[in-house]
Amino acid sequence: MPAPHNPFKAALAAKQPQIGCWMSFGETIAAELMSTTGFDWLVVDGEHGPNDLRSITDQVRALEPTNSHAVVRVPIGEDWVLKQVLDAGAQTVLVPMIDTGAQAAAIVRACRYAPDGVRGMGGYGSRVTQFAAISDYATTANAEICVLVQAETRTAIENLDDILAVEGVDGVFVGPADLSADMGFPGQPEAPEMQAIIKDAITRIAAARKAPGILTFSIEAAKTYLDLGATFVAVGIDTVILATAARALSKDAKALIS
Repeated sequence: MPAPHNPFKAALAAKQPQIGCWMSFGETIAAELMSTTGFDWLVVDGEHGPNDLRSITDQVRALEPTNSHAVVRVPIGEDWVLKQVLDAGAQTVLVPMIDTGAQAAAIVRACRYAPDGVRGMGGYGSRVTQFAAISDYATTANAEICVLVQAETRTAIENLDDILAVEGVDGVFVGPADLSADMGFPGQPEAPEMQAIIKDAITRIAAARKAPGILTFSIEAAKTYLDLGATFVAVGIDTVILATAARALSKDAKALIS
């Protein structure tokens, strides 16, 4: 039996836009709730969300039988971190702070079994192989792992062509918040100077036949990025969605007694 098909990777390769959302609660019940909302992909955030390997595993498990694909953002692009989340069942990883082609190539190697990479073979006894039930996992997994890297610094933009030249990188996510800060516009990704850089990066990524990705809180901006060729676009964060709705409801309700 081969490794499970990765529909998200296939959609990106076919240039079929995928609309997603960030998940920052770090709770399985929240992931289950988000899986009912219709998003094509959901980020299990191990970089800024309060997650560890167990909570990541639980959320991946919750999303597996649904139509919302789990994209696991690891806290750092270390071989051992990637090995653990892949063995836990992640098929798609999002790796922050990739600045060079060499770093991107190292991430690809960490996600592939030998002879194409350095991923450890211990997954035979873990849930990714259904505890050894998927007999051909080791020989078929490389083709189904989706590797997404984040370009979110001035250096990454300067080296974008080198990153895009790396075989095995399926997509490049432009991180607007960190990129804006590094470019001297902290908290201002909507600044005209930043929008010019972001739009140019998306265009270059698409031209290189890689999948461009981004997070925005604006539907109008999402349409702009999709029109430029962005393939995986996130349009919100679960914690912010709840907080915004709850604050508005509280304000409206209190207005009844003011």
